[in-house]
Amino acid sequence: MQIDIVYMKKTVKTKDLELTEAVESYIDKKLESLGKFLKDANQELISADIEIGRTTRHHQSGDIFRAEINLMLDGKLFRAESEKDDLYAALDEVRDDLEEEIKKFKDKKDTVFIRGARSIKKMMRLSPLARFRTKK
Repeated sequence: MQIDIVYMKKTVKTKDLELTEAVESYIDKKLESLGKFLKDANQELISADIEIGRTTRHHQSGDIFRAEINLMLDGKLFRAESEKDDLYAALDEVRDDLEEEIKKFKDKKDTVFIRGARSIKKMMRLSPLARFRTKK
């Protein structure tokens, strides 16, 4: 299931860079690819703040691009940023980092549920010391 980016609030901010239609469609494609991880969430509560830009550092030659995504998912903030010499490579790395962070959060949530269910099962189990009387 792909995430419907029509309902998602998306804000794109640029710094020292012009936002072209190709870059915007690439960002949309990367956000849509995260849809399989976001299918359980309320689609209206998902918001993404994307910041892309060109940074300059005195010790690096050439253009260095920076990409940052803050993804708000049901009140939980997932954040990733990357700096690469190619804007598309920076966006790819940010998407991969977000995927890893979302997976880790979901695994942690599932683990907590399983541990709780296991402890309830343990509490409901009868003690091996319990004796049952049989009628003679």
